[in-house]
Amino acid sequence: MPRKRVAVAMSGGVDSSLAAALLKEAGYEVIGITMQIWPPEKQAFGGCCGLEAIEDAKKVSYKLGISHYVMNLRDIFAQRIIADFCQEYSRGRTPNPCIRCNQYIKFDVLLQRIKELEADFLATGHYARIDHSSDGHRLLKAIDLSKDQSYFLYTLGQDELKHLLFPLGNLYKVEVRKQAAKLDLPTANRRDSQDVCFITDKDYRSFVAQHIPLQPGDIVDTGGKILGKHNGLARYTVGQKQGMGLTSNKRLYVLRLDTTGNRLVVGTEDQLLSNALSAGKLSWVSGKVPREPIRATAKIRYKSPEAAAELKLNRETAEVKFHQPQRAIAPGQAVVFYQGDDVLGGGIIEDRERVVKTNLY
Repeated sequence: MPRKRVAVAMSGGVDSSLAAALLKEAGYEVIGITMQIWPPEKQAFGGCCGLEAIEDAKKVSYKLGISHYVMNLRDIFAQRIIADFCQEYSRGRTPNPCIRCNQYIKFDVLLQRIKELEADFLATGHYARIDHSSDGHRLLKAIDLSKDQSYFLYTLGQDELKHLLFPLGNLYKVEVRKQAAKLDLPTANRRDSQDVCFITDKDYRSFVAQHIPLQPGDIVDTGGKILGKHNGLARYTVGQKQGMGLTSNKRLYVLRLDTTGNRLVVGTEDQLLSNALSAGKLSWVSGKVPREPIRATAKIRYKSPEAAAELKLNRETAEVKFHQPQRAIAPGQAVVFYQGDDVLGGGIIEDRERVVKTNLY
């Protein structure tokens, strides 16, 4: 019986490098794939899928004795990820491009491309687990909860999961580093990538300003009083407390981006708290809409803790009510639902329950 062929998405980091090594040790026929998402003149930086990353992935592939391919996905990445990122900010929302990259690039376009190489599976270095059974495929949190990346994977469904492998899901990060060093992989000591991969200086505000027009406007409190001027709504996000240039005897935070009136609404920290949110563009791992009532935990952003909640489903939207108020719920971010280790699914936050009821907020 021929060995199963696995294409490993290799970003040039230690995680995907060890994923490839573990799969080869397990007896799979392994090939390495690196996505090229930048034009040549912009590839010099060391982030995910940059020139340095491609070279590191090649070195690891050579070390492991596996074939390595570079796939040009520049155009689709620009259309589906970068353009959407800028458009969302122009609408006063806070997007998560890593989720969209997983949904539309890695586990859609790349998954289709690896089938052309007659691969049976696509594997990545994500910290998450998949339970494959005759009853279906479950997406689970990683053993290492400090590195768990299941939040970014909630859009995966049955059609995708049956073709995916996450070899690191049962490992702790410290084990990954040790095993990579033991195997003498060239990427064993490479630092983890951070933030949005296509923004090299971590300044998303300047990046957005280069891609969309910004219009100055008023900064107002929840009563409509003008406190100052902003220099473009796309430079701000809900919960932000710095960079507004305001003088006040109390700390002020961004509460809402009023794109209709081009106003930045600010207020006190307690006004950031919300008991509920509505979400759209829902995705369910099982492929089936859960029966109500749904009691689960929910994360409103990657770094936030899970919070107990109840979900009420209304056609294509979910109303999520939290047992405890949540801070700085931002439209455009994803809310992901869990029951224990199981990822149920998630959606995109559209609005939140407004604590202060005025004509503006």
